[in-house]
Amino acid sequence: MKYFEFTFHTSPCTETVNDVLAAVLGEAGFESFVESEGGLTAYIQQALCDENAITEFPLPDTEITYTYVEAEDKDWNEEWEKNFFQPIVIDNRCVIHSTFHKDVPQATYDIVINPQMAFGTGHHETTSLIIGELLDNELKDKSLLDMGCGTSILAILARMRGARPCIAIDIDEWCVRNSIENIELNHVDDIAVSQGDASSLVGKGPFDIIIANINRNILLNDMKQYVACMHPGSELYMSGFYVDDIPFIRREAEKNGLTFVHHKEKNRWAAVKFTY
Repeated sequence: MKYFEFTFHTSPCTETVNDVLAAVLGEAGFESFVESEGGLTAYIQQALCDENAITEFPLPDTEITYTYVEAEDKDWNEEWEKNFFQPIVIDNRCVIHSTFHKDVPQATYDIVINPQMAFGTGHHETTSLIIGELLDNELKDKSLLDMGCGTSILAILARMRGARPCIAIDIDEWCVRNSIENIELNHVDDIAVSQGDASSLVGKGPFDIIIANINRNILLNDMKQYVACMHPGSELYMSGFYVDDIPFIRREAEKNGLTFVHHKEKNRWAAVKFTY
């Protein structure tokens, strides 16, 4: 699989600008981001690259420039180890690390992942927010859907906490392969992984719990298909958007018969819980 390596320079170069840029690029098909001096380095499959999709940027008074080259073949686990991915402990209950980490902190739930190019190491606020929800809620013997699963870190934790059966779905073939590897690394069963978008949900469910950590536009577009896979009392947890986006998410959810329970936030990123 061939990739392009894009180098983005942002002005001003702030955490907010780079977070928004990463979100925009994620919608355009970019799969991995590494903070660099003056901006971001990002990777996208050559077959999915469309420069027209990365010209719109929602923040005013911000200048984004970029260059790109064909990415050399790399050991992506080594790249993550050097540039970004370090062990993380969430709520003192869950530790996430890779096979190359030593002296890993102890926690109730120990998750091993090799993220390769897939999003979802637990470092990003949206992932850690959903992890917090999974840690705080009863999952035993509840059926669960992890929509836009990335590395399947969320489905793996849910299964460790007793959810079953679990289904993990992602539109990206790379994420599906990485998910299968990570599930095997953690010696968990009863997680079925498949490639697809929300249209693949027809005939699936109903689920007791659905988690979707994607982005605002996809969530707004696909929410009705999530609801079609729910039953009275089902729970829907969503993240991948900012606190300012909650009114839009809530309006669409309530239009589809969902009831708002609460939201949690971290560095302006949000996670929301709804029941059906």
